[in-house]
Amino acid sequence: MNSPETCAPDADTLTVGGIVLCGGRSSRMGRPKLSLPFGDELLLQRVVRILGEVVSPVVVVAAPDQEVPPLPDDVRVFRDDQEGRGPLAGLAVGLEALDGEVDAAYVSACDVPLLQPQFVRAIIERLGSHELAIPREDRFHHPLAAVYRTSLAGRVRDLLAADRLRPFFLLEESDAALIDVDQLRSLDPELQSLRNLNTPEEYAAALRDCGE
Repeated sequence: MNSPETCAPDADTLTVGGIVLCGGRSSRMGRPKLSLPFGDELLLQRVVRILGEVVSPVVVVAAPDQEVPPLPDDVRVFRDDQEGRGPLAGLAVGLEALDGEVDAAYVSACDVPLLQPQFVRAIIERLGSHELAIPREDRFHHPLAAVYRTSLAGRVRDLLAADRLRPFFLLEESDAALIDVDQLRSLDPELQSLRNLNTPEEYAAALRDCGE
C-alpha cells in the first residue's frame, strides 16, 4: 500500500463508471435492503440515481436469484457467479462488466441513501495514477466507497480462486491511494456518504434525518 497523493487524474482522459453491489443477505435488516422505501424511491434506485449524477455507465451486481426493482434502461444488472462469496465476488463481476468500457469504477453498496455526489467526485480525484483510491478511518477502510481501476479484475479473480475473500487482501496487493476521512469532511461534514443502513433502527434513523 502506498500513501495518498493529491495529484488529480486528467479529466479529459480518465473515464469512470459505477458499480452498485446489492447481493448481500440483509440478515440484520430482516428484509432485502435494496427494496426498502426511501422517499419516493427504493434504496437501490436512489443510490443508482445519485451515483449516475457523477459517473456513467452504472451497473448493478445482484445475487443469482435476487429480485431487483425496476431501474433505468441504461443500468445493466449482472449476477454473482455464486451466492455468499462477499463483496470481492461482486467487485469482480462489476469490474469485468466495465473493463474495456471505462478506466475505473466507483464501487458502492446499495444501502447508502445519503451518498453525496461531491464525495464521489473527491474519491475519483484522488485516484491519479494509482490502481485504487479508498477512504480510511483509523485502521478501518471503506472498500464499498472506493474507486478501482477495471484492470484489477484479474487480480480480484486470483484472490477469489485462492479463497482470500477479504477486500483488504486486494488493498494489500495494489497500489492504493489511502484517503483519511477527515480530508473529506469539507465536502461531507458528517460523512453521510459512508453511512450504511444495516439494521431497522439505522434505517428508521436515516428516514427521520431526511424528514421521511
